[in-house]
Amino acid sequence: MLQNYCESMTSYVRRKSRVVNIGDVPLGGNYPIRVQSMTTTDTLDTIGTVEQSIRMIEAGCEYVRITAPSLKEAENLQNIKNELRKRGYKTPLVADIHFTPNAAEVAARIVEKVRVNPGNYADKKKFEHIEYTDTTYESELERIRQRFVPLIKICKEHGTAMRIGANHGSLSDRIMSRYGDTPLGMVESALEFLRICEEHDYKQIVLSMKSSNPLVMVQAYRLLIEKMNAENMNYPLHLGVTEAGEGEDGRIKSAAGIGTLLEDGIGDTIRVSLTEDPEFEIPVAKHLVSRYNDRAKHTPIPAINELPYSPTQYTRRETREPANIGGKNHPRVVADLSAKDTITQAALFGIGHSYNTTSGIWKTLDQGADYVYTGNHVISFTLPDSLKAIYDFSAWKHAKQAHALPFFGSIDEYVSATEKSDELNFVSLKIEDISKPSFDKLNKDASLVWIVETNNLHGMAEERRILIELLSKKYDTPTIIRRKYDTASEEEVRLYAATDVGALLIDGMGEGIWLTANVPVKSLNSIAFGILQATRTRISKTEYISCPSCGRTLFNLQKVTAEIHERTLHLKGVKIGIMGCIVNGPGEMADADYGYVGTGVGKITLYKGKQVVQRNIESEQAVEALVTLIKDNGDWVEKPSES
Repeated sequence: MLQNYCESMTSYVRRKSRVVNIGDVPLGGNYPIRVQSMTTTDTLDTIGTVEQSIRMIEAGCEYVRITAPSLKEAENLQNIKNELRKRGYKTPLVADIHFTPNAAEVAARIVEKVRVNPGNYADKKKFEHIEYTDTTYESELERIRQRFVPLIKICKEHGTAMRIGANHGSLSDRIMSRYGDTPLGMVESALEFLRICEEHDYKQIVLSMKSSNPLVMVQAYRLLIEKMNAENMNYPLHLGVTEAGEGEDGRIKSAAGIGTLLEDGIGDTIRVSLTEDPEFEIPVAKHLVSRYNDRAKHTPIPAINELPYSPTQYTRRETREPANIGGKNHPRVVADLSAKDTITQAALFGIGHSYNTTSGIWKTLDQGADYVYTGNHVISFTLPDSLKAIYDFSAWKHAKQAHALPFFGSIDEYVSATEKSDELNFVSLKIEDISKPSFDKLNKDASLVWIVETNNLHGMAEERRILIELLSKKYDTPTIIRRKYDTASEEEVRLYAATDVGALLIDGMGEGIWLTANVPVKSLNSIAFGILQATRTRISKTEYISCPSCGRTLFNLQKVTAEIHERTLHLKGVKIGIMGCIVNGPGEMADADYGYVGTGVGKITLYKGKQVVQRNIESEQAVEALVTLIKDNGDWVEKPSES
């Protein structure tokens, strides 16, 4: 199989897209990757929206998106635009439209760009399955065409650009009935609208494929590009993971999805959707984008002639199972304590292990590291039963401890070693090693685990190239992905590791994570488990699908999200959707076990899966009602004690 979703999987090249003019800030072509965000104020609050927009712009926002849920908000965009221009700000404005074509038609005469969602522009979502013949389906497309063409004509007349933004959570019943809840359904939903635009020679189009699940999001964009290539289209792409959440989890989930695509030169503008004030999204987006300013200068990587897996369908690489690594085991986490002068029991507290001094018993938490690397430092105390130490080979052969395993810094060191572990041997594997004869021989060693490493500026692609070699040769040796970030800040490590390791996990590669950086070990451990959670390869805590808020939000989303986190963060594996309004609510929460959705001022509706359980609960009682709902359905456990 040859890939055709990016220019190259081994040489960094930006995807060639057409230029779309959005005010004075063109998008696509050779222009920089743009960063953008969306206001959270009431659109009828002109001054509040203007002042928040200015904070966003001064943080580096290049396009400001504002919701227009009805005609009156669409009309007020003119007042907002006038006030911004009066204050000297010329940043293009984007109207965000759901359900209201009449509002889109008004907004398109005012702002530089409109965003429409094909899932709800001309359709209503009732979660109904409908059987269509080709004739009845075509009649539905004609209905959509008649509803959509007036907007196209207005955009052409006023020089207004358009984003056709498909959301995984708001696919229409019509699309769901024909294509299912799939990346293909997202792509076809957008292409139906895009083909109508092309029929009318309107090409000022940007496309997006958003999902709260980074795997679905990545697969949808790749599939979209393949479909566009087949039809000789090259429209620019807006990247984003929708409803990513807040704090570290939101950043990691966003980076895993957006970063995976940026690594392959895909993406012309990005929005990081956090449940935080929008100006805080911009620095995160800029961190993600800035990595690619000089990426083309990377050391060359051997080309890939054939791809041994599908980039649009998830399949986990099959490996053998030495000890607890590989096979059907979830990916393992290696905590790196090698920089510490001495290793004490307290050093393990930050990596998910606690010790009761009275009973002398260790307790491993859900985010407890599986292995600890100490370099040449030998541990002098008894480790938790679930934890083993990895020493450099020179220290291991002298320590001869039952809980310790050796790390060999090169293939040559491993081949020449006279002593090896009967259980597990960790061996460094770099790109130059895959051409050595010993590489092929060692893959027959049942005790070996490869530690895949790189120093390449284009490190993800180089590690992927190593893993593709293993796949192509059908070698089943498990691998742990090691990445070193010697000069990166904690925020950069969080985003870069989520990109570099997350991209491989999204494609089913890698049986573990090993992060090395000059940041607290506790943070590295949290980041590693966060990446596994975001890529859904190892669930260790509650999963939140939390929208970033906007002018449609009917309650204080940040405050409520914090309250729900406080009550439910210990519910490992439970997925909770927290939505400010009904736009993406039940659809985007289709992946969630429980949903908390604003449906009126001070009113909340609770969902179990896609089904409404309680309507119009007073917001003051709603969090407690959510907890009761979880308890009633048998998914509640009490918080573990801190001791």
